[in-house]
Amino acid sequence: MLIKNIHRLSLLTQRSFYQANFKPKRMRNLHIPLNDKKPEFTTIEKAMKIIKSGMSIYAQGTGASPMPLYHGLTKRIDDGNLKDLKLRYILCLGQLPWINPKYFDKIHMTSDFLDIMSRMAVDQGKVDYVPIILSQVPQIHSQLEEPFDVCLVGCSLPDDNGYVSLSMSIDAALSAARNSKNIIAICSSKMPYTYGDGIIHVSQLAALIHDEKYEPIKDTIVKFEKGSAEDKIGKIIADNLIDDGATIQCGIGGIPDAVCTHLDKHKNLGIHTELLSGGFTRLIKSGVVNGLKKSMHIGKHVACFAIGDQDLYDLMHKNPNIIMNCCSYTNNIEIIAKQSKMTAINSCIEIDLTGQIVADSVGKRFYSGFGGQTDFMTGAGMAYDNEGKAIMALTSRTDKGETKIVPYIKQGSGVVTTRGHVKYVVTEYGVAQLSGKSVRQRAFELINIAHPDDREMLEKEAFERLKVMPSK
Repeated sequence: MLIKNIHRLSLLTQRSFYQANFKPKRMRNLHIPLNDKKPEFTTIEKAMKIIKSGMSIYAQGTGASPMPLYHGLTKRIDDGNLKDLKLRYILCLGQLPWINPKYFDKIHMTSDFLDIMSRMAVDQGKVDYVPIILSQVPQIHSQLEEPFDVCLVGCSLPDDNGYVSLSMSIDAALSAARNSKNIIAICSSKMPYTYGDGIIHVSQLAALIHDEKYEPIKDTIVKFEKGSAEDKIGKIIADNLIDDGATIQCGIGGIPDAVCTHLDKHKNLGIHTELLSGGFTRLIKSGVVNGLKKSMHIGKHVACFAIGDQDLYDLMHKNPNIIMNCCSYTNNIEIIAKQSKMTAINSCIEIDLTGQIVADSVGKRFYSGFGGQTDFMTGAGMAYDNEGKAIMALTSRTDKGETKIVPYIKQGSGVVTTRGHVKYVVTEYGVAQLSGKSVRQRAFELINIAHPDDREMLEKEAFERLKVMPSK
């Protein structure tokens, strides 16, 4: 009876961003045809004439980053002598043409997750970084004082009924498009048509360009070598922390991809993730991942964006078992918590002896972003079936030989995942179980998985700060 009452209370008090009461006047229903509009294919040059000085623009990113539209935007600025533009984006990949001194006084750029080029521009004060949890980005879009004037997206070719798909990058691009006055889209046969939230009728588009030079971004995720620290960590996680029938989420980086290479002997795994990476392709094809034990979307693989190789994109094309949804759904902590044996695997830059996780910055320098790490670490930690696992993985040392398990986080570093959210920490030296443990117990656990040459220093620091006795 007590458990039932607690569950009722949870239902009364839960906060679901996916079902949040967004302002109806601001959210376009993009899947509904506009009968009075018959769009035609046009050129990038003609489409970009929609953009005028002073406008706000959103650019889609990740695997579907529409590079031809990026270049079309900067050419439009050059040709039209435009100024006072506002550009917002998340993890746009490739050579970004606006990261150029000639545009710094013409575009106010804002990124919610930093790519390599934007990272350098943030250092120079030319791009603004917004630290934000991915699940909340759609809500932020709905709360803007004015909608975006233009949203730049890439998509699949239209189907026979006039619908295009936002392909492998639904994430927050969908909410941006729904909160935009004009959508400029570029399509290509090389872009997979995916099912889920990202279906748009062509009549909703201000302009549609067909350009076969447009193709998905491929293989931008950091890889790992056999026998490397990342590979060892992947095996430790696969062998010790992932159960048969688990639903898994893997974040960005070599370590999460390494986990996938060691799952061949597992059975009935499911996917509920933000990033669908190339590491999942072989597991889906082999049947290791089949989703049959999932509690929701049984037999379906759910994500909000994808970055991988051509094999992954071929697998995604018109595959009814792959569902690409808005990040307000995939990253909703209530939805994550409802998954069976939810196992979230993420990586970080450093962790202190109490379990604080730094993932978006290196000291005073902003490096990447929050992404969905906080969402999935929280959701897995509060799993309704009491079998969730929130796993943080990192190599014990940096490439320069510095310890990543530190007495104190570096000055200026920001905490992305709190010490209260982490259940397991994994390095190439083993697993530290932190859930429910005191800060002194945590320090003891973390020292035991640090690099052997760093343990004596960490023991001294732990005793000085927390009065932890040496681990030997």
